[in-house]
This record gives sequence, C-alpha cells and structure tokens, in this order.
Amino acid sequence: MAKKLRPDRILFFVTLTLVALGVAMVFSSSAVVASQKFGDPNYFAFKQLLAATLGLAAMFVVMKVDYRVYRHPGAVFTVLAVVVALLVLVFFLPAQKGTHRWIVLPAFSLQPSEMGKLALIFFLAYFLEKRQHDVNNIQLTLIPIGSVLAVLCALIYVQPDLGTSLSLLIVTAILLFAAGLDLRWYAFSAMMTVPAFYFFVYRVPYRWDRIRAFLDPEGDPLGRGFQGIQAKLAVGSGGLLGLGFMEGKQKLFYLPEAHTDFIFAVLGEEIGLIGTSIVLLLFGVFLWRGVRTALRAQDRFGFYLALGVTMMVAVQAFINMSVVLGLLPNKGITLPFLSYGGSSFVVMLAAVGILLNVSQQSS
Repeated sequence: MAKKLRPDRILFFVTLTLVALGVAMVFSSSAVVASQKFGDPNYFAFKQLLAATLGLAAMFVVMKVDYRVYRHPGAVFTVLAVVVALLVLVFFLPAQKGTHRWIVLPAFSLQPSEMGKLALIFFLAYFLEKRQHDVNNIQLTLIPIGSVLAVLCALIYVQPDLGTSLSLLIVTAILLFAAGLDLRWYAFSAMMTVPAFYFFVYRVPYRWDRIRAFLDPEGDPLGRGFQGIQAKLAVGSGGLLGLGFMEGKQKLFYLPEAHTDFIFAVLGEEIGLIGTSIVLLLFGVFLWRGVRTALRAQDRFGFYLALGVTMMVAVQAFINMSVVLGLLPNKGITLPFLSYGGSSFVVMLAAVGILLNVSQQSS
C-alpha cells in the first residue's frame, strides 16, 4: 500500500494557533472603538472571523492541490496579469482614506497589493527554476525579474504604499540570494539605497516625519511621536504576565490603529512578556518549518515557492514587531494572521496552503 502523504502538522497547528489568537485579539483591541463608531462592539471581530473562515477554507482547498500546477507559464502569467490589472484599476476608483489601495465591493473590499505578493512569488519560483544556471546573467535573468518587480513596486508605491513595496524587494533579494546571485549585486543595491532614501523618504514630508519620530519620538510627543510612544507604553505596562485579556488601557483611544498595525502592542499589554515571547516563538517555528519544507522540496520550483511564502510571512512579522518596539520607523505593515484585514488574512492563509502542499509532497 502506498504511503499516505501528510502535510507538516507542526506548521499547520502553528498557523491555526496564530489565527485563533488573531481573532481574539482583534475583538479585544477593537471592541470599544467599534462600539463608538458603529454601535456594535463585534463589528471588526465579526469581519475578522469571516475573513478567517474564508482564509482557512482557502487554505484547506489549496493544500489539496499539487503545487506543481502553478509551474505552468499560463498560470504564472495569468495571475501576474490579473494582479497588474487590479493594481491599475484602483486608481480609477474613489480613494479610501486618502489612498488608492482598495477595491470596495458591496460585501467586502479587496486589496490587490496583497495578491501582488503571491503573484511575485509564483513568478520568481517559475523564472528562477528556468534560469537556475544563469541567475547572474543580466539579459536573460536580472532584467526580466527587475522589470516585473519594478512594475509591481511602482504601482504599489504610488497608491501610496512604500512598506509593501519594500517587503517585495526584500523577499526578492532573499530568493535571488538562495538562487546564487553574486554578492556584488547586493553591494550595488546597498549603494543605491542612498539616492532612493533621498527621493522616496527625505523628499516626502510625512515619511521624513516618521524617520524623525523614530529617531526622537519625545521631540514631538503629541504629534509625530505619539503613536510610537503609546505603543511602547502599552508593551511596557504589560509587565511579565500582562494585565489580562480585554484589560488593556492604551487601546481605549490612546493608541491609534490598535487593531491593525499596532496589535502587537495590545498583545504586550494584555498577555505580557511571556505571551509576546510565545507569539515570537510561534513565528520562529513557522520560519523553521517553512525553511525546512523548502530544503526538502522535490524540485527547485517547490523550493523557491516554499521559501518565498515563508519569507513573506517572516519579513512582515519582523518589520511589524520591530516597528511596535521602536526598532524600525513606522512602515504601515500588518502582523500576519493577527492584525485586522480581510485581504491580507485570506491571501496569507491561501499561501500557507501552498506551503503545506509542498511539505506534503516532500514527505
């Protein structure tokens, strides 16, 4: 009898644990704000629970699909074309909160940039496998990859969303490093960060204010430094064990975006150092099992696909937690599986389904 293949159970249960914790913490961090704005304390929590249900359903379905079907160029470039079309479409729709990031439909809203992360990983996995012996060839490899990356990053940047563009660049750099890209290209990229910082950060007032707030939050405690100070107060006041679930104070209109970008601060206040350390450990286990899955994949396509999904989650988690703890300037990047956000939740869980299928095929 043939051996029944099973997905990585540790990776599976780590994901379920993070999802369950995320739904609970979205309710805790948003109940008061939702009650005041919408007259329903369950408003955000219900939408998050719905997104979790859809995301888990997508994960279970995708987990059963052999990942090698995504290797077909028709699938890769169709997904890429659809995502680019949606990224263009948002600019012809009314702005939401001063940005062009969402396609608002009657029942839900769609954020194409979240889909762009997965589309880029599909493309990189397909293309790097095809060019695995020519990864340093400028004409055959670097220009095509650079062109696709530039289109996606440019469309996302002008929404504006610099944080997601940076995460795409980081994930691409990691996959190219794994493919054997010569280190001289990284040295060249490091030199290019100086003019890039000047044009994309220093010359944009609100982004430069974020850098100033990061360097000296106490310089303007009621203005640009307010969010960072309140986040650190929340984390610090939690102590070792936390104040208890639903007992946090900073979420009560002191900490902006408590249920989205800064939910890790609420975690720190309510479940303390031990609780946040467990969350950090869960992401560490996710990273370990994801990299393990990539290394055990049957082919290079599976390797790049698994590594890309793992790094997509790990990079976002690292940036988000670092921002909350004051180790990085605010980037507006959510914490995977924990922050409020339907599109991010569903896409991330679908991506985990792909990762689980790679782990199953490599058993």
